Amino acid sequence: MNLEELCEIASICTKCPLHESRTKLVFGEGPENAKIMLIGEAPGKNEDETGRPFIGMAGKLLSEILHHADLDRSQIYITSIVKCRPDGNRKPKKPEYCTCIDLYLSKQIELIDPDIIGLLGNSAAYALIGKKNIKQTHGKTYELKGRKYMALFHPAAALYSRALLPQLKEDMVTLKKLLNPD
Repeated sequence: MNLEELCEIASICTKCPLHESRTKLVFGEGPENAKIMLIGEAPGKNEDETGRPFIGMAGKLLSEILHHADLDRSQIYITSIVKCRPDGNRKPKKPEYCTCIDLYLSKQIELIDPDIIGLLGNSAAYALIGKKNIKQTHGKTYELKGRKYMALFHPAAALYSRALLPQLKEDMVTLKKLLNPD
């Protein structure tokens, strides 16, 4: 199975209630051989309308942060722990993200086989590595099942609290250095 086939299966998924209000599936975007994978919480309104991840205000900020770290967004695979927008822009519930991770995200990670996975925000960090407090875990790397993860602030958090922006930029530079140690 490849990413395209997995996306087709996900596009008709009805395994959790999130599919009921889905406009478009937001499966993920980027090269199948990406060295870096970024995983966020859930699609927002703009993402749900277009089927593309991180294209709203948080996505624009993410692109700026990647550029600051001298990373090319087109070389990074970007997705979320759930593929459908939760109603009212709420956080995904545990049964929703567990279902999506089990059925789709774990297979995406396996197929892409990135060198490092950046977890954007509390929800992604908790769902994938069991870490709860992003203020304490950001910028740190964790190994789990032979994979390297780094917890990062979510770009939306940096939009609401601009004081987080310098740290998010610094952490993204650190992530790049982990990929290409000097």
